[in-house]
Amino acid sequence: MYREDYEAGYQDRNAEDVYSKPIRAGKRTYFFDVKTTRGNNDYYLTITESKRRNNPDGTFTYDKHKIFLYKEDFEKFTEGLSEVIDYIKNNYFGGEIPVREHNSDVEFEDL
Repeated sequence: MYREDYEAGYQDRNAEDVYSKPIRAGKRTYFFDVKTTRGNNDYYLTITESKRRNNPDGTFTYDKHKIFLYKEDFEKFTEGLSEVIDYIKNNYFGGEIPVREHNSDVEFEDL
């Protein structure tokens, strides 16, 4: 995980963080963040994909894509996501998702 993933772009949020689960997946990091509404009356979920991009000058930036998921949509979202994942598993992978091979000798920054 990159410290910048936690800091960059998160200072200006109006919502309060309640819980966060970062997941490192190859060159991407996914953040599942539970937040409260401004009045602290309700919770909602943000899902953020963060991908580090190297610039030609040697610096880097992060491309981020975010969706907001509200509790009234949890069930339909979960059903739709499960249906699509099952479809992919059954039609592309033959029922199994390939496992990524990780080489512990190589750091992401070395790539």
